[in-house]
Amino acid sequence: MTTRSWWGWGTVEDAVTPEERRALVERVRAVLPDADLTFHEPPDPAALDVPESRVEAGALFSTDPVDRLTHARGQAYRDVTRNLAGDLGQVPDAVARPRTEQDVVDVLDWCSGNDVSVIPFGGGTSVVGGVEPRELGRVVTLDLRHLDRVLEVDATSRAARIQAGVLGPALEEQLKPHGLTLRHFPQSFEFSTLGGWLATRAGGHYATLYTHVDDLAESLRVVTPQGISESRRLPGSGAGPSPDRLFLGSEGALGVITEAWMRLQAPPVHRAGASVRFASWERAVEAARLIAQSGLHPANCRLLDPAEAFLNAGSPSSVLVLGFESADHPVDALLARALDLCGDGEVVEGAAQRWRKSFLRMPYQRDAMAQHAMITETFETACTWDRFPELHAAVTTAATEALREVCGVGIVTCRFTHVYPDGPAPYYGIYAPGRWGSLTAQWDEIKAAVSEALLNAGGTITHHHAVGRDHMPWYTRQRPGVFGAALSGAKAALDPQGLLNPGVLTTRST
Repeated sequence: MTTRSWWGWGTVEDAVTPEERRALVERVRAVLPDADLTFHEPPDPAALDVPESRVEAGALFSTDPVDRLTHARGQAYRDVTRNLAGDLGQVPDAVARPRTEQDVVDVLDWCSGNDVSVIPFGGGTSVVGGVEPRELGRVVTLDLRHLDRVLEVDATSRAARIQAGVLGPALEEQLKPHGLTLRHFPQSFEFSTLGGWLATRAGGHYATLYTHVDDLAESLRVVTPQGISESRRLPGSGAGPSPDRLFLGSEGALGVITEAWMRLQAPPVHRAGASVRFASWERAVEAARLIAQSGLHPANCRLLDPAEAFLNAGSPSSVLVLGFESADHPVDALLARALDLCGDGEVVEGAAQRWRKSFLRMPYQRDAMAQHAMITETFETACTWDRFPELHAAVTTAATEALREVCGVGIVTCRFTHVYPDGPAPYYGIYAPGRWGSLTAQWDEIKAAVSEALLNAGGTITHHHAVGRDHMPWYTRQRPGVFGAALSGAKAALDPQGLLNPGVLTTRST
């Protein structure tokens, strides 16, 4: 039995070990010798002054102060730093845990009748303020953890009807006896839900082909204040705009996804992989583009720049991590062709394994560094290949200048999480010494500067982290104005009181 951390990522039992913490601190001291790395303990949640609940509801609702506190925020760096400082902000008035779809309907009806906002929580792993009751009135957080079953499996079509509250590991465990897998593994897999993936158009671990959960959704069932929407199961359709596309990525602002038919696959049995080191970043980017445009569809095509490779894979040069897998046929020839496209790149041993181990520990390590007043966080985007050099220069310049102004010094890294025939999805990391008591403000200033650079250089404000509340200023500028009006119209039609996740994606006035 494990215990979820109330203030940071994951479980208490899996937090960084004392040895791991010492190694992290020593590594930071080696590159940032003047940083103040004093350790700060998180406060006891039971000792915090959680405001009294302002709602009186029935058996489906919990008003326990600590329960409400653990549903007040997601898992972004600014969530962690505010929690560490005991800065509560607004806390939901109650947590609703329905056990059936009818319970979801009843909760929405109750909230509509009592003018109470509703925030669907998913697994609570939002890193963009998507589950935070920020500047709202009375709020109920909707936790679907009890809707966690695979209800039906169509082995012939390779699809399953699945309840939205199921966590990643429980979903795969239920599919395993059928010899099938969803094959969607975001970094938050252990703690996030199917409904959360669908509502945020989550990206998975796989670098090409089926990169987002959108590609795996066959049909959705969604409860809205105006009724239930259930789309027809079809492999494809040209019958007007897709109903599912209205709710995929809607972040709980248009309705609550209660179940979905999802496309499944057989688990892979054939695998092959390699890591390739390049003399220059530009040559590594070119190799990634050639492979993305080759039709080889690697499961992994993750490019690390020299800083990212050094910090997390122990290599001083740009490294391309390649992986192929299949349930049907050997993939050695595919890997061989990909290595041909790498040209003069040098195959190296161990980098992929070291990076994967570091990748799985990154969220825990980020939280540990926050306890030592380090700013350690990421930005992600996507752009076309022709625009990447300009975007990369703009983002690294903006991040470097912001770090110098806000922190005095810092490190900027880049990796590709996904690659497409027409462009990459760059993922930038920053590492800088902060000031205890000012970490959130420092981060917000850095994020604003980099977000401006992303948008001005033609990238998207988010490739797979969703919009939430944190990205709204840039999202409203990125989307076409007429689409914003259409989205507001959909909001008004489905949620006329504006009670579903207010402030996310749209409001009736925007």
